[in-house]
Amino acid sequence: MQTMRTNSISVVTMLVLSLWLSASCKKYSEKQVNKETATGGSISIAVDEAYQLLADSEIAVFESQYKYAHIKAISASEDSILKLFLADSVRLMITSRKLNANEEVFLKEKLVVPRTTLIAYDGLAFVVNKANRDSFLRYNTVKDIFGGTTDNWKDINPRSSLGGIRVVFDNQGSSNVRYIMKKFSISELPDYCYAANSNPAVIDYVESHPEALGIISVNWISDPDDSITHAFLDRIKVIGVTPEFYSEGDDYFTPHPAYIADKSYPFIREVYTISRETFTGLGRGFIQFVAGDQGQRIILKAGMVPATMPVRIVQIKKE
Repeated sequence: MQTMRTNSISVVTMLVLSLWLSASCKKYSEKQVNKETATGGSISIAVDEAYQLLADSEIAVFESQYKYAHIKAISASEDSILKLFLADSVRLMITSRKLNANEEVFLKEKLVVPRTTLIAYDGLAFVVNKANRDSFLRYNTVKDIFGGTTDNWKDINPRSSLGGIRVVFDNQGSSNVRYIMKKFSISELPDYCYAANSNPAVIDYVESHPEALGIISVNWISDPDDSITHAFLDRIKVIGVTPEFYSEGDDYFTPHPAYIADKSYPFIREVYTISRETFTGLGRGFIQFVAGDQGQRIILKAGMVPATMPVRIVQIKKE
C-alpha cells in the first residue's frame, strides 16, 4: 500500500509539474509573440494611395515569411498620411517626397530622428478615353494644358472631334497634384482641373468622359500579372509623351519601367519609406525587407524601377 501511495503521489506531482510547464511555455510563447521585433508584432503604416497596390504586395509576401508579423496599411492622400505620421499615429509611411525642413525640426523637438530610405522610382501616367484619337502629346503641350493656355483638344489636333479638355486628378491633397504643380512651377491649377477622390475613380471618370485627361500613378497600371491593372488598361488608353527637351523627330514614351530607368519618360519621381521608429521594431524590419533583394524584386514585378537593385535594360533592334 505504501508503495502504491508513493507512486500515486509521484504521478500526481508529475502531472501538476507537466501542466505548469505547459502553461508556462504557452505564456512565454505568447509573450514573445506580443513583444515587437523586426519580424514580429503588429503595426499600422500609412501609404500614399498612389502606392497602395505595391504596399499590398510587399506586405503579403513579408507576412507570409514572418507569421508573427501583422502590418495594417492605411491608404490615403499624401496630405493625410503626413498628418498621421507627424501626429505619431503611425511610425512609418510610404510616400513620394522627403520631409521638409520644418517637418524635420518638428520631429527633432520631440526627440525623433526620421530615417528616409529610397526604395523605388515611378512615374505619373496620362490616360485618355479610348474614343480619343490622340495617343501622343508633346511635353510642352502637357505644360501648356496645366499652364492654362491649351484647354481644347482641337488646339492639340484640329481634326479632333472633342471639345474642351477636362483634367482629372485623384484628389486635391494628392502627391500627383503636388508633383504637377512643382514640375511646372504653378501656384494653382486651371479651372478645368477636377478631383475624383482616388486613382480608380480617375479611371472611372476617363472611361465615361471622352474629353477627359486623367493623371494617375503608374503603379495602378504597371503590374502585368495584376488583375486590377488588366481591368484598368482594358478601359482606358495610356498616352506617350516626348522627353522634356524635345527635338523634332524625337520619340514618344509611355511610363514603362525601361523609360523610367533611362529617364526618357519626363514625369518621374522617387518613392521613399520614412520611419520615426526609435528602436529596431517591425517598421525597421519591413523597410529592410522592401529595400532588400526580395522587396526590390517585388517593385520590379510591379512595373516600377527598384532603387537599390541594378536594372538591366535590353534593347532589341529592328532589322
